[in-house]
Amino acid sequence: KKSKPRLRSLLALIGAVTMTDTKENEWVKEFVDAEAGRIKKDKVEEYLHALFKRRVAVLDGAMGTMIQGYKLQEEDFRGERFKDHKASLKGNNDLLVLTRPKIITEIHEKYFAAGSDICETNTFNGTSIAQADYEMEHIVYELNKQAALVCRAAAVNVTKREPHKPRLVAGAIGPTNKTLSMSPDVEDPSFRAVTWQEVVKAYKEQIRGLYDGGVDIFMVETVFDTLNAKAACWALDEFFEDDLKGEVKRPPLIISGTITDKSGRTFSGQTIEAFYTSMQHTKPFCIGLNCALGARDMRPHLEGLSKVAECYVHAYPNAGLPNAMGGYDEDPPKMVESCTDFFESGFMNMIGGCCGTSPGHIAALAELASKYKPREPQPLCTNMRLSGLEMYEKTDNIPFVNLGERCNIAGSRRFKRLIMNKNYEDALQVALDQVENGAQVLDINMDDGLLDGVAAMQKFLKLIVPDPSIAKVPIMVDSSKFHICEAGLQVVQGKCIFNSISLKSGEKEFVEQARKLKRYGCAVVVMAFDEKGQAATYEDKIRICKRAYDILTGDRVKFPPWDIIFDPNILTIATGIKEHNTYAMDFINATKWIRQNLPHAHVSGGLSNLSFSFRGMSHLRESMHAVFLYHAIKEGMDMGIVNAGALPIYTEVGPKLVKLLEDAILNKHEQATENLLEFAEKERENKTNKGGKAKQEAEWRKMSVDDRLTHALIKGIVKYITEDTEEARKKFDKPLEVIEGPLMKGMSTVGDLFGAGKMFLPQVIKSARVMKKAVAYLIPFMEEEKKASGQTNSNAGTVLLATVKGDVHDIGKNIVGVVLACNNFKVVDIGVMCPLDKILEEAKKCKADIIGLSGLITPSLDEMVDVAREMQKRGFKVPLLIGGATTSKMHTAVKIAPKYIHPTIHVLDASRAVVVCSNLLDKKQSEDYCEDIAELYQDLREEYYEGLSEIKYETIEKARERPYRINWKKEPAPEKPAFLGVKVYKNFDIKELVEYIDWNPFFQTWQLRGKYPNRNYPKIFNDPGAGKEAKRVHTDAMEMIDDIVKNKTLECRMIVGLYPANSDGDDIIVYADEDRKTEKARLHTLRQQALKEDRDEPYMAMSDFIAPKDSGIKDYVGMFAVSTGFGIEKAIEKYKADHDDYKVIMIKAIADRFAEAAAERLHEMIRRNLWGYAKDEKMTVADMLRVKYQGIRPAPGYPSQPDHTEKLTMWKMMNVEKETGIKLSESLAMMPAASVSAVCFAHPKSKYFATGKLCKDQIEDYATRKKMELKVAEKWLAADLAYDRD
Repeated sequence: KKSKPRLRSLLALIGAVTMTDTKENEWVKEFVDAEAGRIKKDKVEEYLHALFKRRVAVLDGAMGTMIQGYKLQEEDFRGERFKDHKASLKGNNDLLVLTRPKIITEIHEKYFAAGSDICETNTFNGTSIAQADYEMEHIVYELNKQAALVCRAAAVNVTKREPHKPRLVAGAIGPTNKTLSMSPDVEDPSFRAVTWQEVVKAYKEQIRGLYDGGVDIFMVETVFDTLNAKAACWALDEFFEDDLKGEVKRPPLIISGTITDKSGRTFSGQTIEAFYTSMQHTKPFCIGLNCALGARDMRPHLEGLSKVAECYVHAYPNAGLPNAMGGYDEDPPKMVESCTDFFESGFMNMIGGCCGTSPGHIAALAELASKYKPREPQPLCTNMRLSGLEMYEKTDNIPFVNLGERCNIAGSRRFKRLIMNKNYEDALQVALDQVENGAQVLDINMDDGLLDGVAAMQKFLKLIVPDPSIAKVPIMVDSSKFHICEAGLQVVQGKCIFNSISLKSGEKEFVEQARKLKRYGCAVVVMAFDEKGQAATYEDKIRICKRAYDILTGDRVKFPPWDIIFDPNILTIATGIKEHNTYAMDFINATKWIRQNLPHAHVSGGLSNLSFSFRGMSHLRESMHAVFLYHAIKEGMDMGIVNAGALPIYTEVGPKLVKLLEDAILNKHEQATENLLEFAEKERENKTNKGGKAKQEAEWRKMSVDDRLTHALIKGIVKYITEDTEEARKKFDKPLEVIEGPLMKGMSTVGDLFGAGKMFLPQVIKSARVMKKAVAYLIPFMEEEKKASGQTNSNAGTVLLATVKGDVHDIGKNIVGVVLACNNFKVVDIGVMCPLDKILEEAKKCKADIIGLSGLITPSLDEMVDVAREMQKRGFKVPLLIGGATTSKMHTAVKIAPKYIHPTIHVLDASRAVVVCSNLLDKKQSEDYCEDIAELYQDLREEYYEGLSEIKYETIEKARERPYRINWKKEPAPEKPAFLGVKVYKNFDIKELVEYIDWNPFFQTWQLRGKYPNRNYPKIFNDPGAGKEAKRVHTDAMEMIDDIVKNKTLECRMIVGLYPANSDGDDIIVYADEDRKTEKARLHTLRQQALKEDRDEPYMAMSDFIAPKDSGIKDYVGMFAVSTGFGIEKAIEKYKADHDDYKVIMIKAIADRFAEAAAERLHEMIRRNLWGYAKDEKMTVADMLRVKYQGIRPAPGYPSQPDHTEKLTMWKMMNVEKETGIKLSESLAMMPAASVSAVCFAHPKSKYFATGKLCKDQIEDYATRKKMELKVAEKWLAADLAYDRD
């Protein structure tokens, strides 16, 4: 009753306003569908523009405050429909549109009656993420649609009464109760409770419901985390452009942020200007602030927003700050007083109320708004604006933007080491150093073939967010893989630069990527590449950039031109190759053309490429960058990827060096490179030799001819090369030996020096030319020799070079080609962007002896893997070389080499190519060289997998879906063994085993290791370090072996069993006899589970090599045990009695070698005779030791089957202990110790493998199959478990 006078006053006020509005709002008629009681759907945006230009519009007030006034209880929220819902629903205000819709309608109508032009739907928590708190995710679509219908009904009712003032419905999209930018876990700042994809999905479900309910406007409101708002806007674009295929124009968008405290920042740390910059790409109709603060505290932030916003601006503040009881003290008059300054300062286009406001507040604000003119939006800004936590605007007053390069794995060894070791904390310090040293934007690149680029990119960026000292600057996400950069955009709230896209894959992909980036709202670096390759010349640079600009700014994309950054490719100069001399000037001239002809576009580039020729000379390189920038900036280069802390000032470089550098950079004369190289050499020599060059020049001529040739190659001295080569030719038996000897030694040294940064690229080219002159002198002598022997080939071999598909970089490959050609190799370079079919077809056509693949960008690594796999499939046997900036020895070993069984070798740089190719094609050295590389790569693989801390695994069920598949129907039928059962050999002639000894493990026992090319027996005897001692212990061993054979000190016993068998899943059934009705035993095998990146790669188990039971094919399995340790104890006692520890160790080492030799000999007997599946095998012992035979013989307890308990089955089946005396200890070690056992598989496709770590689901299954307790199985496999068994 007490409220009636106030209500009458309010209605009188409304009536007065209505009469006035009726006269003034005649213009509205054209927009209104009077019958429907709403603005015509296709006229909403046009109407809103007309409204906002005429007056300040009015939004509604608080929904929650009004609902609280109804004093609702749990049953009101539940209603009849949800009365049995298990979770509490009180406080779920959004649910009331379903359970108490009349209350919500009434609230909307009150706000409309009070003067609101627009009311928001009651859907602040209308996402599945927010509704999860109430376990109501399943009703989200319905809830949003019904909320829109409820609000629409209220709007229609009022509009029909007052058609001169139509009311609109804004679909409210709240922030959710989770943040994409902040971690809820103080222990792990990189953790996020929700992902970008999950938030987008949740928002899109809400948007669909609101759209189907008929909203006029979408309102992303109360934004405390800009990244959440970006996800909401992404969902809007995805819904209208993709789901609705662009057939319906997106309704107007209003965005409302929240300044959480008086610091003037959002909860996620952004200033209001940065917030606007981050959201500007969404083209909001109106942007503003709401909640958190009262009007007085909101004022300075509204001013900042008003100064930058090119759209309309709004505010709907709280009714003051919360009081001690959580209420709000500002009544309508006080709130009017607080808000008056907004209007007087010209900030407002729309006003409303948030927490604590009511229809009374809205009526008062509507009256206030009617007295003032609306704000004029700011004119379009054509400066590039970026944002981190703060806005960065690139104005004409900022001539150059430093893009900090040190957080780039490809550009900083330190950063790469930290990231690869997962030392993110110290990696953050690298980022901070860059910012403190003046980087205005941080370039982040995680491109490495052995790194999960997406995970690393996202983790590092997530860790940056909580550190305002770093996060204040914008981020440039940088990768040659689009999806890695995109993953970065999904965790950064600010407006980023995306580095990069290009036309190399054609216009279709270029347009698709550009449209997507426009939706993300980032600036973009466009590389000067197209389908033909990398732009190196001035003409190509401007042609490609013009074409890209026209596409981007045209109707297909409509990309803002001020957000386009061209990178016309800064390429390496002073390489010693004439064509490269113009590269710097071509870039500078192209920059000038771009800035004059492509309005608003920017120009950037990576400076480190320019000076690559002088690796290892930091001062020279940095000076080179400074001089280049001085000239490039004058012509319009306004951005660059630089080490912000290591860039000298142009005037500090020094006049002499400036002249040398400008001569080279500006290509003033032909001697510029030589002069700069001479300067670099002097600088280095001054540091190391303190001016002793003249003396050195005289001294080196006194060296031996071999050393003179090496010196000439290193120094690039041509003067004496002919006479020295002739002297060497007379010294060696064959002219080829001069190349293979001192010349190759010299080139190998050149490679070492270049790799260590002690030589420069032009010096390598000079070395190659010295080599070419020496080889050219020798060629006539070699041809004469070949004619005499009937040979015709005059070159060292044919090498096919190709830059793989998707990659257009070829400078490094071209240099390799030059160096190889200088060394008498025939080089067939088939260019860039080469599909694997072209590479392999051309290789066959030119009869390539070697195939070399090159690539600079990370996707090229995947392409190289595909080429290797296809070479294997097509039966190639030639070596495969891998090279390029992103390639590495580790990646080649781990990812590429396993796909191709023939030599696959990483070549670090051009200087190494000659040595590698020569070794591969040298019949004397090739086999040892390849074996050495294979061992090295195996070590690298083991090191890599051991170092992985986050290996992912497949379930055993999924792993079994991808076994190693053998087409048993098409393969030849398995060979039936010559006998089935058991055969025992006692006192086997040990003398017969001597030739089967593998001596390499013997030397390892004595910790004697030679270095390539002298690593293995017998070359180890030539090793300068280990050779002498190796020869001594070998001589001693042979003396002891002679004594053992003569006196029969050791006895060899062997047992072999051959049985009918078939596989049954991961088990091998061993049958009692050939009728295959009775199981004699089961061999249990284990399957790989570590996740395979390649979908074609199987998860192997040993059972895959035996024909399945249901195939109907009769297969077989073998097993054996051997020992040469009988008699050893007696010998050891004798040596111990003589206090001869050396012989104790020696006889143990020899017994072990004899045991392995016995296994080798018995396996040979099995293959050729006892089983006979390789009757015609003709193989040397050396080939046997290299495992070139058919079939495999894995041992229990080793990588293919790490479970020692399988020996128990073998011992029982063959009655090993009784027949041979070879026992098993409690820990299942064989006794005597010099014993070997194995299971034998005959199929040609059987291969050795490692199961790797195993998951609990497989171990549980394995224990069940073996009828073994889980704890017992876990104990035996403890070292192989992928989980903690405690």
